[in-house]
Amino acid sequence: MKETIFITATNTDVGKTYACEKFIRSYTKKGFKVGYFKPIETGVISSPLDGSKMLNLVKELNPSFDFDMKDVVPYQFELPAAPYVAKNDTKIDLEFLTKKKKELEEKCDILIIEGAGGLMVPIEKDFFIIDLIKHLECKAKLITPSKLGCINDTLLSINALKSKDIEFDWYINLFLDKDEFDKVTLPFYKEYFEEIKYLHDI
Repeated sequence: MKETIFITATNTDVGKTYACEKFIRSYTKKGFKVGYFKPIETGVISSPLDGSKMLNLVKELNPSFDFDMKDVVPYQFELPAAPYVAKNDTKIDLEFLTKKKKELEEKCDILIIEGAGGLMVPIEKDFFIIDLIKHLECKAKLITPSKLGCINDTLLSINALKSKDIEFDWYINLFLDKDEFDKVTLPFYKEYFEEIKYLHDI
């Protein structure tokens, strides 16, 4: 089995890195060798926080994944902003990212790719995270929050993925407003969706 999965979300601070850890551990328990790739990380001071945490985990679980931080997080920017802003004049080379993805895939059965922010976060003026998912030919796992207002964000993100013909699953990260979630949000989700998945059940 060879598969590449792109972890994305409705916005920033929704739980993409937490989701990456959950899926990495879950696939490992099922007997798969898992790898990790975060093409762009912003807010990097000395070392990428998300990238470092996940690379250490992957190396622990899959010792054959013998890559360094520059391989796993090739674009690192200090400003905690959308890549388009944080990169200044740096050009994000899509062919380089495609090549790097293929290199990483050789050392794992499942490659987990972590995005930056939400689907419509800009990388270039007319190229967004959702376009990167399409370019890298990945399946997506959309992480949505449980806070008030998440219905709107969830539906917008799902419609965006459908508009690009990207295969996806979606999972609720039940951590914000969770005491109110069952009353405020869950009734609509139960009526609207055939299946509801929670990240904590992975």
